[in-house]
Amino acid sequence: MSSMAVNLQFALGGIYAVLTAATAIDFSMRRLRPALDLTEVTLRIRSWWAMAVVFTIALLMHPAVSVAFFALVSVIAVYEFLRMEDAENRTAWLVAYPAIAAQYVLVAVGALEYVMLVPLVATLAVPATLAMRGRTDRFAAATGTVLLGIFLTVFALGHAAYLLVLPEAEAAPAGAAGLLVFLVVLTQANDVAQFLWGKAIGRRPVAPLVSPAKTLGGLVGGVGTTALIAAAMAPLLTPFSLLAGLGIGLGIGIAGFVGDITMSALKRDAGVKDTGSMLPGHGGVLDRIDSLIFTAPLFFHFFRVFAG
Repeated sequence: MSSMAVNLQFALGGIYAVLTAATAIDFSMRRLRPALDLTEVTLRIRSWWAMAVVFTIALLMHPAVSVAFFALVSVIAVYEFLRMEDAENRTAWLVAYPAIAAQYVLVAVGALEYVMLVPLVATLAVPATLAMRGRTDRFAAATGTVLLGIFLTVFALGHAAYLLVLPEAEAAPAGAAGLLVFLVVLTQANDVAQFLWGKAIGRRPVAPLVSPAKTLGGLVGGVGTTALIAAAMAPLLTPFSLLAGLGIGLGIGIAGFVGDITMSALKRDAGVKDTGSMLPGHGGVLDRIDSLIFTAPLFFHFFRVFAG
């Protein structure tokens, strides 16, 4: 068994160990304190199990399958976004879904140098399609809404899949898959840590008009926790040192917070609590990946600049 496989299996094993511990704690609390309503917590843990299993299966198969998995996530996410914003549906079908297909096919064949053509074409295609269909009312707003949805859920999120086909990624201790696990684990750990720290010591809201529950204490505690986890995981899954991992963790923690706040602002504007209901306890797929939309480009380009 190669060292890559050992490192990756160790990291994945850690994920399932945490989920097992959370399940045991939830079960014990429901038995010891039956009056305590833990329904949402239980649903969240069950959804985490389902997401972890699906992610693991996609990760361990051929890279093309893993890329296809992210393509599916983009399809669901862009659908949720455009439905939430009541966007120009016909234009979305004519541009958004072909853009997803084009981007992920290029990624699957390793043609990253051509991927940037897709957002360029989409930027031109959305207003052109609206104009060809005779749309004049709130033309700029409709164009911006559709493009924002495409950029967030396709092009930004797609950076996570880009990691899988980077030639230099194979030099990492656990290969390209290890880089992806590092990114996803840190992003999700940051969300959980900020939530828990916010509950424990959160007092002052960071953006009260957008998300009153997001506090300075939660932000600082969550980012600090994420930095420490990153420092521990970096030598195991990436070519970066413990100190560099600390810096990456700080960046991912802040970027994840910004992604969460941004999605909260979009949901407030649309007047909805969740973007969907596919993941019990979490909401929609877009609710779960809002932080990853911001952390994926950050980590991808950091890796290319400093390890490429």
